[in-house]
Amino acid sequence: MHKCPFMSFPLILAATAGLAQEGVQDADLAEAKALVERFGTTLQKELKAAMTDGGPQNAVKVCRERAPAIAAEISEESGWTVGRTSLKLRNAELNAPDAWERAVLVQFDERKVAGEDVATMTVAEVVESDEGNRLRVMKAIPTVQLCLSCHGKIVNANVGVALAENYPEDQARGYEVGDVRGAFTLSTLR
Repeated sequence: MHKCPFMSFPLILAATAGLAQEGVQDADLAEAKALVERFGTTLQKELKAAMTDGGPQNAVKVCRERAPAIAAEISEESGWTVGRTSLKLRNAELNAPDAWERAVLVQFDERKVAGEDVATMTVAEVVESDEGNRLRVMKAIPTVQLCLSCHGKIVNANVGVALAENYPEDQARGYEVGDVRGAFTLSTLR
């Protein structure tokens, strides 16, 4: 059994140039942590079940259909906007990073190169938006061995076919264990 890549969530505040950290409360971070854990645990459980039932090609359907549904359910119940994003997208329509998320993802990659453990990377900041102050939190998703079945440099033929059918513009391959696969991204008005 492998360690869940979603569970490590230290309360690290790392600034992105030009963005304020004022207004980030411990209670908000605890709530964000709980939402990430719920999303990660639910998704991982469904991915494992799909892989057990029919191999990694079955996990492709879970990621395509269930991951957005899980994010929507958690968003509706919590009042936060919850999702996933990456610099190497599989589903650009649903997961493309905005400018703030892109800057944080680049920062995560730089921190990894500097030797930081991807599992510990978190950014939480209050940023101004058209709607008012918005608390934004991102938690890096480390690539673990299980991820390589669909996101590695080499995928088996059945997975390749499933990816081509479900994600014709897939860019989310070529990862190695320990890479920043992407991030959970959460936001709420404050």
